[in-house]
Amino acid sequence: MNETIVEKFVGIDVSKSTLDVCIEPIGRTLHVTYDEAGIGQIIGRLKEASPALIVIEATGGLEVRIATELASKGLPVAVINPRQARDFAKATGQLAKTDQVDAAVLAAFAKAVRPQARPLKDADTRALDDMVSRRRQLIDIRVQEALRLGTAASKPMQKSLKQHIVWLGKRIAEVDSGLTKQLRESDVWRAKDDLLRSIPGVGNVTTRTMLAKCPELGTLNRREIAALTGVAPLANDSGKHRGKRFVWGGRADVRAVLYMATVSAIRCNDTIKAFAERLKKAGKPPKVAIVACMRKLLTIMNSMLKNNAPWNPKIA
Repeated sequence: MNETIVEKFVGIDVSKSTLDVCIEPIGRTLHVTYDEAGIGQIIGRLKEASPALIVIEATGGLEVRIATELASKGLPVAVINPRQARDFAKATGQLAKTDQVDAAVLAAFAKAVRPQARPLKDADTRALDDMVSRRRQLIDIRVQEALRLGTAASKPMQKSLKQHIVWLGKRIAEVDSGLTKQLRESDVWRAKDDLLRSIPGVGNVTTRTMLAKCPELGTLNRREIAALTGVAPLANDSGKHRGKRFVWGGRADVRAVLYMATVSAIRCNDTIKAFAERLKKAGKPPKVAIVACMRKLLTIMNSMLKNNAPWNPKIA
């Protein structure tokens, strides 16, 4: 008699100092410290269980170590948005929230939804991502300090703020120099950087952000990359009602730099400019036209990296 193979699904709840694991449908749980010994214990248990899928919530970077360790051992890992897991818990009537409950919810989510286990960023890409994020943080702080300078009344306060703004400018320049060096020293990244920067309107900040925070660029089709970035129009229909399409979700940091690149491209890129003019003549609202241009620019980037092809306005 043939034995029925039961697929196993795993949810791992990550906190700063502990990891909680739930293996379904056998209901086995594991609570370990988030260190080398704990990770080794989890890897040994999961290699024995051979799960079909492991689901982990994105928790501000805490999940990177465990997800990377599991993926390096050939285990299928999907890192999901915490909102997805919480909405799933509410939909299934699970309103309580503890580390153990969250792990069980993630295991149930893995079994019911089966999110795609995408390849995780390698060490070099994570380092580039960290530097891009740090640059954004420094710029945000500099903007805040500049706003404070505009309302500072006393001279000591103004002096302190000006000194800090100058210091922040130097740190941002150092990060920019490090990013440039990191990109140019890698043959793969240098080639991708050169391809993207050949597009009129696309500059250093855009290429660095796309390479660091959207490594899937060039590996997906145009619909998948648009949905991943959050520029794919979503329907809002019910019965005879036909609502307006809208964009929502995706990677906000990627979408932000893509927006600025598109605004620039509408001015200096003849292909995007002509596309925007056609949308305007068709009566499309300005925001709708900009999002459509963002999607077109993203599609061009995706196609260029996929085909290793330089910028060609006729093909674009």
